[in-house]
Amino acid sequence: MVETVLVTSRLQPPGDETLPVDDFDIHDFNRCDDKEKLLAKFGEKTTGVFCSGSSGTLDCDLMDRLPNLKIISVMGVGYNTVDVAAAKKRGIMVSNTPGVLTDCVADIGMALMLAISRGVVIGDDYTRSGGWVKNGTMAYTTKVSGKRLGIIGFGRIGQAVGKRAEAFDMKVSYQGPNHKDIPNDYYAEPTELASNVDFLMLTCPGGPGTEKLVNAKVLEALGPSGMLINIARGSVVDERALASALKNNVIAGAALDVFENEPSAPEDLIGLKNVIVQPHHASATNETRQAMADLMVENLQLFFSGKPVKTPVPEMD
Repeated sequence: MVETVLVTSRLQPPGDETLPVDDFDIHDFNRCDDKEKLLAKFGEKTTGVFCSGSSGTLDCDLMDRLPNLKIISVMGVGYNTVDVAAAKKRGIMVSNTPGVLTDCVADIGMALMLAISRGVVIGDDYTRSGGWVKNGTMAYTTKVSGKRLGIIGFGRIGQAVGKRAEAFDMKVSYQGPNHKDIPNDYYAEPTELASNVDFLMLTCPGGPGTEKLVNAKVLEALGPSGMLINIARGSVVDERALASALKNNVIAGAALDVFENEPSAPEDLIGLKNVIVQPHHASATNETRQAMADLMVENLQLFFSGKPVKTPVPEMD
């Protein structure tokens, strides 16, 4: 029997093109105009779901409409779009695509840190607009090498950032739910970490456990020469507090790849010159997005062939 699979999110390219349409009966719930009609026809037949970690929501209400659902295969390392607790309660496997995007996300983290500290975007505009010719050397920027980097969330991506930062002779410290058996300094609280670093980079998961983890108190601890880099999830930062901190020189700058209400970015952030913004693009290289799509498909194929999925989310253990 051919398994029926729904696509419940807008998948990052080449996700759609990689779907195994010859092996499964696949239906695009995300783009469907009449979702009720689709659920009435295929809801009970559906045994698998492909979805994104950054758009669409697969909550308990939708799971109830899919009573025979057995696996949710997420394209992305983040999976806060899925109610994992509800899935586990129903015996539904949830997998994601970690590992394959670690290098590219870590690379963009370093790129953003260098760009905000060295004024790369401002310098580009200064040169193109003729400022160099008219006014001479632009304002000096901030050195990165030898400085202190604090990382909130020291999993695969956080440690990959740390490895890169060490090549810049940076002192790398971290904060997270657990102390790890590694030589880097550990701080139990984000505020404590922020008060002991020059740059604060976020690589932790999204979701309720980290919502607005970086608040006004953390930003104040980071200080007037400190800079924030977020390559995690927009929900981790209190964006209103961040805008206020940037406007009032509580911190020196921020570089953001993610926002709370994507694809919208708050006007009071993007209008500031001491902010660099990106369109949630950290993993968006041709090589990495293809690897993510391949792993998303492979997990579902393995499951339906009776084999263990490669990358179940930690809650499945």
